[in-house]
Amino acid sequence: MNIIKQVVKSSLIIACVLCWMHPLAMAQHRRHKRAATASESPPAPVRSFVKQAEEAGIDFTFPPALKEVPAINSENVSVDYAMAMPGDDFEVWLQVRPLKQNWASYEQVKSITGKTMANPDSTYINTIKAEALALSDDNRYTIRPIASELLEAYNADAGKSCMLNLADLPETKGYKYALLIALQKDHAGYFVAVCLTNDNGPDFFRNINKVRECIKFRQGKG
Repeated sequence: MNIIKQVVKSSLIIACVLCWMHPLAMAQHRRHKRAATASESPPAPVRSFVKQAEEAGIDFTFPPALKEVPAINSENVSVDYAMAMPGDDFEVWLQVRPLKQNWASYEQVKSITGKTMANPDSTYINTIKAEALALSDDNRYTIRPIASELLEAYNADAGKSCMLNLADLPETKGYKYALLIALQKDHAGYFVAVCLTNDNGPDFFRNINKVRECIKFRQGKG
């Protein structure tokens, strides 16, 4: 339990800091300002991801320690946005899902037929189970609830996490271990973060600390 608690407390992903460049001369000020603005403009993939996250009531800020890498989508893995740490064996995959439309369908079916479908807010549980099953090489893992104080830190209502040994798949790129975290906010949405590494010791947790808190739910109701 202490190891799991350490993993969860060390998980999820850090807010970025803004850098300002000063012009070398007043005559070059506007050109430098335009160049800085252009360089700070996020690329198209992250803009698309941010928009999708906003629909789920999630705020995302790109962590400066990482760089964007291609997101993988296959029969085994579904990734909306991916990041890696240059010069280190550390990668983060993110998946976000809004649930407002799911809730609208749920209420409509209930109103018309009187029947109830599966609660949309429980979708994140099936998602992390499916991800763990697809990625694990031995199925010797335990999916555990996330502590209430950590849920509060991310403005979430529920969550699960697990640490597993990775299967040797083309999608896992030779990584050995992964930490999976799924957080959900009622009537809003959920996100899943997959942190991949070849060293699940202290360096792994230090890397996670560099990127934690870059993704969290907005305060208030979904």
